[in-house]
Amino acid sequence: MIVISQSQFHPQEAAAATAGSPDSPTAPSPTSVDSATLCRPVTRARDSALPPQLDGIRGLILDWDGTLADTHQARYRALTQALSPYHVALPETWYRQHAGLPILDLIALLPKPVPTARVRAASSQLLLHHLQSGRLRPIPVTLALLQQAHAAGLPCAIASSTSLSLVTAGLSALGLLDAFQAVVTVEDVAQGKPAPDVFLEAARRIGVPALRCLAVDDAPDGIAAARAARMNVFTLSTDQTALVRPSKEVITP
Repeated sequence: MIVISQSQFHPQEAAAATAGSPDSPTAPSPTSVDSATLCRPVTRARDSALPPQLDGIRGLILDWDGTLADTHQARYRALTQALSPYHVALPETWYRQHAGLPILDLIALLPKPVPTARVRAASSQLLLHHLQSGRLRPIPVTLALLQQAHAAGLPCAIASSTSLSLVTAGLSALGLLDAFQAVVTVEDVAQGKPAPDVFLEAARRIGVPALRCLAVDDAPDGIAAARAARMNVFTLSTDQTALVRPSKEVITP
């Protein structure tokens, strides 16, 4: 099993990124990532030695929610509140299993029909408020991998099931808008995860063959999508302190 530990993250950045819960009203506002440093021109040759986890890789593609940004609780609360007027309970265990799906697909799986457009709009508005509240935090180990990829001169992209407006709002809040050559969301493709479309489009936009891309996704549907795209795949450990190769037993629910 290949593991990237949180120890590879710069200590001062780890302290800023992990202090307090991302959903706690008393959590201090996080320090934005220094995107000027992260994104400064790289002078290292592309064929120079890479960190072991990036060996043979020519492009990095990250999921957004739950992979680069610690948004799980905020997204769960937002959808729960949006469903409340329609008396639909949303068990968190069920939500975790389906969190990688586009929200329209997730709503379609609910046991009781609800007005999809209204629920989606309400949930998105609540989530946007969280993203702009100053409480959003990156996941340190994924940010460390992004820094390593930039240091190696690799192009990077986002491949997300979330809408473009929410992803860009979150990247802006973290100071990472300039860290990615492409941001691909469910709005850009015919099918969302677990179909491979969003990962394949991200690879196309950064000009790297899918087989030479490393994809990182925290959800079963995202892992399935990256595998279907024939990419190398990492996922987060349960405690979010390491990136590991997902077991072959991880399948789409």
